[in-house]
Amino acid sequence: MRVSISLRLAQTDWAEASAYVTEAERLGVHDVWSAEAWGHDAVTPLAFMAARTSRIRLGTGIIQAGTRTPALVAMTAMSLASMSNGRFVLGLGVSGPQVIEGWHGIRFDRPVQRMREIVEIVRRAITGEHLAYKGKLYELPLPGGEGKAIRSAARPQPGIPIYLATLSPKSLEMTGEIADGWLGTSFMPEHARVFTDHLATGAARAGRSLGQLDLQAGGFVAFSDDVEPLIPPRKPGLAFTLGAMGSRQHNFYNEAFRRAGYEDVAVEVQRLWLGGKREEAAARVPDELVLKTNLLGTEAMVRARLEAYRRAGITTLRVEPAGEGLAARLATLGRLLDLVRAVG
Repeated sequence: MRVSISLRLAQTDWAEASAYVTEAERLGVHDVWSAEAWGHDAVTPLAFMAARTSRIRLGTGIIQAGTRTPALVAMTAMSLASMSNGRFVLGLGVSGPQVIEGWHGIRFDRPVQRMREIVEIVRRAITGEHLAYKGKLYELPLPGGEGKAIRSAARPQPGIPIYLATLSPKSLEMTGEIADGWLGTSFMPEHARVFTDHLATGAARAGRSLGQLDLQAGGFVAFSDDVEPLIPPRKPGLAFTLGAMGSRQHNFYNEAFRRAGYEDVAVEVQRLWLGGKREEAAARVPDELVLKTNLLGTEAMVRARLEAYRRAGITTLRVEPAGEGLAARLATLGRLLDLVRAVG
């Protein structure tokens, strides 16, 4: 099992961020993912990190599908792959209507089909072929105009991996069918089949096995001989995910927890959050949910969680190490990596 990390959302201390990533690379971390919501974009931070690292893979986790043309996504991917000597990973996700329509002013329309077509167009562009495409949402060249099929002037880079962050059954099947890897959220090893069954269905449709995909999921990591104090600080984040990561009509994270058997909790937390009762929403999150979505406690407890993720088919553990300050976070990360190596 490999380990990946994320750049913190809206990170502004770039010297510290650089130190964190370069030391994580030295420790043996496989990937670093740069997020994109409504703060910093996912791309620019990776260019910054590409100049300061030499081995760690650099991934967008994620670029919001539909906010850039497919050709621009391909151009960006080829630029980052070139400047990092082939270490770039293109991570894509559909986001949700609140961000896509509220922040970008773009209609949130047929997200699964849009994602599929973007991936198809990007793959054509990065191979260096003339870009001619006719889909349900995109058509290149644009008909009725003066455009023509253009081939990228950049060196072809067909090997750029494409990972998808997906949650709904249809999008998970598409991921299994067309992607190189999956960026999982709302994941609990005990309920892995909520995701992996659909991923496997899509993989089989493409004539391959689920084992051919890199499956990434994980959570917050904190070590302590007393696990109880570690639980309450994680509840507001879960309440935010269940209540605020989407609209009342569309919250893909909430729906994933419902499919895992937490229907009553998911509905109630969302109701409280949207009603402005955020503290009550956090209090409604059960301890069990915190423990299942993170890696908390003694080394034996964290090791047991590592083994659970491995049994569930996760090939790369994506983590956020605990710690006040850079040194403490790196100490947690190093301790986790030692356990991962011991587990195998």
